[in-house]
Amino acid sequence: MLLREIKNIFHQELEASYPKEEVGSFFYMLIEHYLDLERFVLVLQPELVLSKEQEQPLFEALAQLKLGRPIQYITGTSTFMELPLLVNEHVLIPRPETEELVQWIIDDVTQLFDPERQKLKILDIGTGSGCIAIALAKNLPNSHVFAIEISKEALKVAKTNADKNQVMIDFFEADILTTDQLDGTFDIIVSNPPYVLEREKEQMHKNVKAYEPKEALFVADETPLLFYEKIADLAADHLNTPGTLYFEINQYLGPETKVLLKERNFLEIEMRKDIFKNNRFLKAIKGPKVRASSEIDSM
Repeated sequence: MLLREIKNIFHQELEASYPKEEVGSFFYMLIEHYLDLERFVLVLQPELVLSKEQEQPLFEALAQLKLGRPIQYITGTSTFMELPLLVNEHVLIPRPETEELVQWIIDDVTQLFDPERQKLKILDIGTGSGCIAIALAKNLPNSHVFAIEISKEALKVAKTNADKNQVMIDFFEADILTTDQLDGTFDIIVSNPPYVLEREKEQMHKNVKAYEPKEALFVADETPLLFYEKIADLAADHLNTPGTLYFEINQYLGPETKVLLKERNFLEIEMRKDIFKNNRFLKAIKGPKVRASSEIDSM
């Protein structure tokens, strides 16, 4: 079959569910992934014919796209800050918004520290695919990066991605909600924990709800800040002074998340919007520990 005919079939089958431009993007991503063909191949070879063997993965991918499966899970690949990553249903697909959070950290480190002389310790909590930890290790090569993840399967993906991108990261399997102490102290702690409320599910695209790991996405409506409270408590004890905590947050819970940080004596709390103009990130500096009144009275 002619390659251009297959392209037409993609548009006919998918345009009821996806924008025309996105369908075209799917098609070109797939021919590059499976056939190593560039986007402009049809300009140079408009009559290019594929064999049955070459057609097969394209039509199999088309069937999965019709079911709503994300193309990143179909190809098993994604990118984050121009770094190649492997992904599967055990990890979230990296979002462009999260790249903004990582860039914020890199910019701060570059402005405030001498990367040639100071070796910062950075902890990524809930690393998933490893995208945040790997991007930080790649862009801040003199830093020592640690990463925590509860899922064994996600850790396998993260470790593979670290090897693929030739960075050294210390990975640990742990449930942060049942962790009372961290091993050591850190200059930076960053986390993109589950923050989508159960009641927000209906607003989400079906391919996210059906295919991405629910435990990495959703939190109960009754305890929307469960992970933030726990991580902030750990950060209050295990950040150096001064140390910096960075969060990706639920756009509707920014004020509440700021309050819990203030209650734990974090200072200079700053909220930033993402590329879609939603409140999405928080940064806070660990302040000096405040002694309880009983301690002061006993002096």
